[in-house]
Amino acid sequence: MATPTETTTAPYAHIACCIDESEGAERALTEARRLRALGPGRLSVVTVAAYPLLVDGDGEDPDDIEAVAERWLERRMRDVPEGAPVLLHGFPPVAVCEWAREARPDLLVAGAHRSRVERALLGSFAAYLAHHAPCAVLLVRPAHAAAPSEAAAAPSSETERMTR
Repeated sequence: MATPTETTTAPYAHIACCIDESEGAERALTEARRLRALGPGRLSVVTVAAYPLLVDGDGEDPDDIEAVAERWLERRMRDVPEGAPVLLHGFPPVAVCEWAREARPDLLVAGAHRSRVERALLGSFAAYLAHHAPCAVLLVRPAHAAAPSEAAAAPSSETERMTR
């Protein structure tokens, strides 16, 4: 722990946070913003306009999916003035890892929040990032997954334990 006379530096120059409309993503964004506030650097807020896996003749137009995703991200960024929006396309875990290879963030932050059924059907976004991302990955667990003594702690306590 830093004393009042010590200065702390940000451990990451570029943090990227993956978001969607889930509670887990909200917790991940809170943690990414907390880490970014430790010092100078960039915060990229990343979301993916995922096209449906199964499309019939009456499926959604990809242009409509893109427009909806753009509007959603624009609205979400109003609350994150220090962040830069990044809208990707395709299968979310692959799109994020491909983007990270080019953008070269030092840390990817994401929520770990899918149910067992979702993981069985679609795979785990968090697990894919952990195994394939070209940088460090911080997975923020949902509040209900924390142990009772941890449930009352802010997400920052998870990171503090990890960095010791």
